Amino acid sequence: MRTRTQPAILAALCCLALGVCAAQQTPPQTASSQPRVSAAHRRKPDRALSSDEGLSVIAAALDSKVRRDGGRDCSHLVHAIYERAGFRYAYASSDDLYDGVEGFRRVWQAQPGDVIVWRGHAGIVVRPSRHVFFSFLTTGPGVDDYQSSYWTSRGIPRFYRYVKGDPCAGCTSVKESLRQSR
Repeated sequence: MRTRTQPAILAALCCLALGVCAAQQTPPQTASSQPRVSAAHRRKPDRALSSDEGLSVIAAALDSKVRRDGGRDCSHLVHAIYERAGFRYAYASSDDLYDGVEGFRRVWQAQPGDVIVWRGHAGIVVRPSRHVFFSFLTTGPGVDDYQSSYWTSRGIPRFYRYVKGDPCAGCTSVKESLRQSR
């Protein structure tokens, strides 16, 4: 059953997800527990989004401007949400996302803010413990259960987490580059 949910319900889900994520946070490492690396060999390491950063993706999904201007399909909506949250990547269709694209790393355990994707459809995980995701549905932007009979009939979804520091994150796609050069 696909449903369209009011922003208040989405906000409540985000608050609940924030509480769960805060409770699951591990304490940060101290400077003395990290190996020493010379300044010449330091490079900003690639790292996947934290739980808190994932929640900022969900918050961007609640932005009415993103919901209104996010395009007419799921992959454009996901792209607009990530850009609004400050995590740029070259636009990719849902089929490309399913196959894996630069800027994302496949994960087996979803967290809030991860991309969930089937061939032909993509969304943003809101609350993995309840299998809730946000996407462009037949009635417009809304939430649904990715383990409902409709979504399971589409096959097993894949989960991807945005990677900060990826050399391609924020790059423009070939199509965008061609359009800009005209």
